[in-house]
This record gives sequence, C-alpha cells and structure tokens, in this order.
Amino acid sequence: MNKTTESSSEYDNLELFNTQELVKAMNDEDQKVAQAVKQASPQITAAIDAIFPALEQGGRLFYVGAGTSGRLGIVDASECPPTFGVPHEMVQGIIAGGDSAIRKAVEGAEDSRSLPIEDLKAKSFSAKDSLVGIAASGTTPYVLSAIEYAQELGAVTACITCNAGSPLAQLSEFPIEVVCGPEFVTGSTRLKAGTATKMVLNMLSTCLMIKLGRVKGNKMVDMQLSNDKLVDRGSKMVSEATGLSYDASKDLLLRTGSVRNAIKEYNANHA
Repeated sequence: MNKTTESSSEYDNLELFNTQELVKAMNDEDQKVAQAVKQASPQITAAIDAIFPALEQGGRLFYVGAGTSGRLGIVDASECPPTFGVPHEMVQGIIAGGDSAIRKAVEGAEDSRSLPIEDLKAKSFSAKDSLVGIAASGTTPYVLSAIEYAQELGAVTACITCNAGSPLAQLSEFPIEVVCGPEFVTGSTRLKAGTATKMVLNMLSTCLMIKLGRVKGNKMVDMQLSNDKLVDRGSKMVSEATGLSYDASKDLLLRTGSVRNAIKEYNANHA
C-alpha cells in the first residue's frame, strides 16, 4: 500500500528556512486540509446518519486510536459533556496503552490486537454502540482489531484515515478518507493529518448533538455552567431569548440549572 502520509515532504532543507518561510510554508500546506475534508463530506454525512439512530436509541459512541489519533478522540469526547450537557458515558475516547498514553507513548500498545478487545469489553461495548476507528495511516493493528471486534458484535463501524484505500477504510462500514498529501515534515501526521482528523471529529460530534436536540437555534442550551464565563454566556442567551434583564436572566439561569430550563420556565410562566 502506498501511504500518502509517509510520502516525502514537498519541502526540503527545512533547517535552512528562516522563521517567516517556515510559517508561510506550513500555512500553505494547511490550506489543503479544508479542501480534503470537503472532498470527504459525503462520507462524513453517511457516518453521521449511521451513528445517529444508535445514539438516539441509547447507544454510545466510542473513538478508538493510538498516539495522536487516540488523543484527538479523547479531546473530542471529553468536550461533549460540558458543551452539550450529555452524560460522560455517551461519547468516549479510548487510546492504545490506556490513560497514561495520553501524555507518554506506551511501547507496543498500538501493535496489539488483543488490547483493544480487552479495552472495549471493559466498557461493556455492545451491538447498540458505535465505533469510530482513528488512524492516519489506516493500518494501525490496535484500531483494525477494534473495528473487527465491533463488527462481530453487529455495531456500527466508521473510521477516519488520511490514506486512500487503506485496510482500515476497507474494513469499516462507513470509512472517512481525508487525503491531505505529504506532511510538511515527512511522516509527521500530527500536522495536516491531525488537523484533518480534528475537523472531522468536530463535524461528527457537533452534527450528532444538533440532531439529538442539544442545540436550539444556534445556542448551546444544555452547556454545563462550570465557570463564570459560561454563566455569563448563558445569562446573555437567556436574556436574548426572553427579553429579561441580564441580572434577572442570570438569577433564572442559576436557579434552573441550564439555558434550556430557564427559557422553558419563562415561556411556561408567560404563555
């Protein structure tokens, strides 16, 4: 298999570039990522539409990856509860080597075919759940094995990869292939491939949450009020929706616990 992610960079002698040249060249390369994601939009749409019914019926969404891919999945999963007010169990990220691998690589973990099965079993993964395998190369054994296990159970399987025609894409029911071309530093998939993966994850989780009713209009009506900034944002959202003063909106928000509940109570009292 010819891996685009491992192809030689279009740039050479990088150590001779000055700072401005380095920044410009990297920015030029980054311009290609959004277009590559656009090309994959039909695949992204298909994956969302396949995962949504499972989530709607109480299933969970799991991201599985190794290294950078695993970390990006964990980031996206961890941001769903505060942003959309969903249970922490609804969207989960699993990284090869466990939580310690978030900060420090665990030798050999990504090459294991048994560890992902153990990790999924520990989460009681079942047919009603969905699994998105993340691997820029599309060849990571840990991720391939996770997809195989999920398919044996009858769960929805999708993947995000940055190589065309990879084993992971061929194995997954709903593959998402975002081919960005060679990396600026040859093989460093934390660059364009990482950016592409983050963009696709943003689309998957955000679109799914909108479809689940976790956004009203364009507002995060179920966001957790976990700090002053979010309380301030929520107060302004309530004020905009109800016409109440900022202070009255803040009092209502803190008493009801969410923007959604605050607006609902106001509407009920002013019907």
